[in-house]
Amino acid sequence: MLVRDAMSTVILTIGPAHTLRQAARLMSARRVGAAVVQDGDAGGFGILTERDVLNALGTDRNPDHETADAHTTRDVVFAAPTWTLEEAAEAMTRGGFRHLVVLDDHGPVGIVSVRDIIRCWLPVHSAA
Repeated sequence: MLVRDAMSTVILTIGPAHTLRQAARLMSARRVGAAVVQDGDAGGFGILTERDVLNALGTDRNPDHETADAHTTRDVVFAAPTWTLEEAAEAMTRGGFRHLVVLDDHGPVGIVSVRDIIRCWLPVHSAA
């Protein structure tokens, strides 16, 4: 099975000036654990995860003043839609993270999470 079969195509994209509270509200409303942070000025992408928000709050950062930019991971490992789920899981394990932004030639096309991979690997149980 490939990353494109497991990934979510619901991509929450925010800007670097979003506050952590704004980012958290958007992630919660869309039921996603990560947002792609697109910085038009810098011309690149980063990722802000629920763990990043939690770590900021755990160190007494003010979610109404802290911006996504200050907590965005910029050294992102991207996946291709044609990667196998094993390749994605290996990259996540090696990097110690739970989300991969999926890129094609035109930019982000999805996000794959550990949960997405597990869902694909678990056998389907029918109601008995």
